[in-house]
Amino acid sequence: RSRGLGDVYKRQMLYPFSALLARMKYITRWSLMHSTRAESLSEHTCDTALLAHMLCLIARRYTGTPCRPKTVAVAALYHDASEILTGDMPTPIKYDNPAIRNAYKDVEAVAEGKLLHMLPPELQGVYGPILTQSDPEVRQVVKAADKLSAYLKCLEELKAGNTEFRKAKEQTYAALLQNPLPALRCFMEEFLPGFELTLDELS
Repeated sequence: RSRGLGDVYKRQMLYPFSALLARMKYITRWSLMHSTRAESLSEHTCDTALLAHMLCLIARRYTGTPCRPKTVAVAALYHDASEILTGDMPTPIKYDNPAIRNAYKDVEAVAEGKLLHMLPPELQGVYGPILTQSDPEVRQVVKAADKLSAYLKCLEELKAGNTEFRKAKEQTYAALLQNPLPALRCFMEEFLPGFELTLDELS
């Protein structure tokens, strides 16, 4: 027979996975840069999931590209989960040279494994592919949404008069232009300009 929740609880084991995820709100992104408003990891994760879901819908409806919005959105929700243990490493440092980049990937893999073992055995098989983003098509969309989220943060800061983010905006926009994903290009042409508008203009 299948095991019920009651059987699981009888083991009286402690699985801190969800409690640790709840602490994403305490991790601040853009740690080396002055921000007019701090952005938490949980906020970035939510924005990335919303953007990834939208990119999937655009891919299906506009470009006719097969995509799984729910699967991608869930992957986006967990795409930076390892940073609960590693912290957010600033992009200029992370990508400064291949040795640092590869070392950080190894650290991320260790952190993902540690998170996975904070789950009951019955759930590890489900969360494993989500935490490691093993599907290349899913990973491509999440990566595009992740970069979009970073670009929108740059826009927000510049609109507030914070020139600290000027170079980051230029570099992030250049990276977006290099991404071959058709849905991303469509979003940039038809949706991205709206983020430059004021609230009155949006209304």
